[in-house]
Amino acid sequence: MANLPFRLTPGQREAIGEINADMALKSAAGGGFSMSRLLQGDVGSGKTLVSFLAALRAVDDGAQAALMAPTELLARQHAESAARLLEPLGLKIAFLTGNIKSSGRKELLRNLAKGEIDIAVGTHALFSRDVEYKNLRLVVVDEQHRFGVMQRSLIVGKGSDGHGGPPHLLMMSATPIPRTLALTVFGDMDVSVIRDLPPGRKPVKTHLAKESSEERVYDFARRLLEAGSQAYFVYPLIESGDERNLKDAASMAERLAKKVFPGFAVALAHSRLDEEEKRRTMERFRSGEIKVLVATSVVEVGVDVPNAACMVIEHAERFGLSALHQLRGRVGRGKEQAYCFLVYSDELTDDGKARLKVMLESADGFAIAEEDLRLRGPGQIAGTEQSGYFSLGIADPIRDIKALEKARADAFFILENDPGLVLEGHRIIARVLEEAPPFSAAML
Repeated sequence: MANLPFRLTPGQREAIGEINADMALKSAAGGGFSMSRLLQGDVGSGKTLVSFLAALRAVDDGAQAALMAPTELLARQHAESAARLLEPLGLKIAFLTGNIKSSGRKELLRNLAKGEIDIAVGTHALFSRDVEYKNLRLVVVDEQHRFGVMQRSLIVGKGSDGHGGPPHLLMMSATPIPRTLALTVFGDMDVSVIRDLPPGRKPVKTHLAKESSEERVYDFARRLLEAGSQAYFVYPLIESGDERNLKDAASMAERLAKKVFPGFAVALAHSRLDEEEKRRTMERFRSGEIKVLVATSVVEVGVDVPNAACMVIEHAERFGLSALHQLRGRVGRGKEQAYCFLVYSDELTDDGKARLKVMLESADGFAIAEEDLRLRGPGQIAGTEQSGYFSLGIADPIRDIKALEKARADAFFILENDPGLVLEGHRIIARVLEEAPPFSAAML
């Protein structure tokens, strides 16, 4: 921490303290419970650095750590940051994805199994069948909502606490999770929250604009480009397909390059590009060679370009509020004032305008997530629907927040003080469990 060129925020220090306390308790006890913690923080709050410090704790204990990210682009960025910050301290960092060539992969896996690599950073490849760790003590899962339960369990299954238990688990989310969902979906985890941002960051100025007024948005973006900044243009579709009334990234990249910003380098990024092409495009954008990046929501996470000061999201009404907040967080990461334009359809309903006004009036990701939950509903806990209230049977996750908090506290108390359910007040729970039908994977 003393070698860092900046001071940690109070939120980062508090999160590090909670993580260290969890890991120290396990080490001192020589058994007991492994850490299971969710680290939440708004875009740019410094969660990755906190995870690096947690990894240092594992390495200090003579063990290894693994950091898993959902995309090669994000994993590579984490690996580069880890190498820059941690290798000068004598740590050995490895980067592992499915695209690593056979010869280099064999040598990497050999060193990982021998314990000669301290921290492995990568994608799903980290839990491939042929990957072995000598002593994996900490698993960090970034953008945890992009991994399924089975995927998380596979990476956790690669490690151990040294006493027959699972390794420590730290899951991170830059998408703020409303308190109601944190209590239900992540009710079995401790939660750390980083609410502050690094000093010197200026709030992004957000503007709403009708589609018919987009020329003024283009003119404003052009002035920023001429001043040396870079810009994102984000669209809901890669190609138009059947939805002819929506602009798409592919055709708009061509139009922006030829007609709107002919004097600036324009490039396209979306999920159908192969990883190597996507990586080259992002590197050229990060280096400043590309001035305008036209994309889908693929840039929602893991893209850090401090010189980008303009985010234009067209058909903004087609995105959820949390996604809009994430996209807005891609700019304003440098010292210059940044701007976000939410361009919406001229026929947008009053309800739609009210949703977008939430973005105009708030920069607090947690407040936005709560409003998004209220407007859209949380979807299914274990399904594919992204909106529409899920049912807890006897409870409403928004109305009954106080009851959910008390239920969680009671559950933890019982697990810690009467796990066998033998006390008089707890026997009714045992009877209910005995009479209930057995759980199945489908029910879960």
